Amino acid sequence: MSQRAMRTGLWLVGAKGSVATTAVVGLLALRAGIAEPTGCVSELPEFAQVPLPAWDDIVVGGHDIAHTSLEKRAEQLADAGLFGHAVRSAVRDGLAAIDAEIRDGYHPAAHTGSQASASERLSGDIRSFASRHDLDRVVVVNLASTEAPVPALPEHADLALLEAALQDTARAVLPPSSLMAYAALRAGSPYVEFTPSPGITLPALRGLAAELGLPYAGSDGKTGETLLRTVLAPMFTSRALRVRSWSGTNLLGGGDGETLGDPAKVHSKLESKARGLAALLGGEVTAPLHIDNVPDLGETKTAWDNVSFEGFLGARMCLQFTWTGYDSALAAPLVLDLARFTAAAHAAGRTGALGELGFFFKDPLGGDEHRFAEQTRILRDWAGAL
Repeated sequence: MSQRAMRTGLWLVGAKGSVATTAVVGLLALRAGIAEPTGCVSELPEFAQVPLPAWDDIVVGGHDIAHTSLEKRAEQLADAGLFGHAVRSAVRDGLAAIDAEIRDGYHPAAHTGSQASASERLSGDIRSFASRHDLDRVVVVNLASTEAPVPALPEHADLALLEAALQDTARAVLPPSSLMAYAALRAGSPYVEFTPSPGITLPALRGLAAELGLPYAGSDGKTGETLLRTVLAPMFTSRALRVRSWSGTNLLGGGDGETLGDPAKVHSKLESKARGLAALLGGEVTAPLHIDNVPDLGETKTAWDNVSFEGFLGARMCLQFTWTGYDSALAAPLVLDLARFTAAAHAAGRTGALGELGFFFKDPLGGDEHRFAEQTRILRDWAGAL
């Protein structure tokens, strides 16, 4: 497959957030040869023969409800220590060009009219972007703030009912992430849900993806504490050690801390983490988890876990670990990886949930494997077949 056939748009929802801005700065730095692809799984030798779009062939645009310039957001992140100011300065022109491709996002409080009209505008932005840049495909990745879980409304199960409900000017039927997923699909774009928000998980939207022959992936990018859990939990089960409890505390600041300080929104994140741990340990286990907003931490995040387990003859033991890092620096390369792998899957005619990309997610769609070593093998085998 020629490189020309892989000219790919990367449309970021929440394009001026910390993760998206870090991904954009990273992509521009990779193109300029001033950064190594550290953390980019798609750059590992085992994927060298996979027909992935090159860094130079990825064109970035997006939606956001914020109006801070991308360069200003990059300056703020550089001040926070995510990357050097020299890197930011080197990619300033590229940031300005991408900023010009970011359109106003959807916010239910600011939108007047039906969600059908909003989705038409959002879809139109993506189609126009693809046309202007002569793109073969546009991969839409949702990086917007985490939403509260959505109630199981009847119109979510049937596409015709859902589309009729979207014409209602008196109420918002879909949460913003699901409206964005709908708009992406209607624009002919594969969709990646990087947050634990409802997004494309609604039955009607999954059905629409199948009808249109589009792939999708998600959900909730796996970057820190949960990444360690998917490595460590199989150790206990493989050695026949009984985990009695697994408690954790997450301390974070920045936009994530503010968002997850909302009890309704943090519920989605807690549910996502809990499902994975139960699957890894083969059943329910006492696993209290707290996520606290600590503004003083800025862009850093600290996770502390205490694992109580039982060994031979009932011996009681415990494992404790602490993980501190920049979550955006861990997430950003995964966003670039997902854009490349999803584009390759679309080019290869893959449709529906890309369960093989579960490697990247806490709560993988289209698969129930959570063990990291197995997810790694599945990803390698799948990518090799592309």
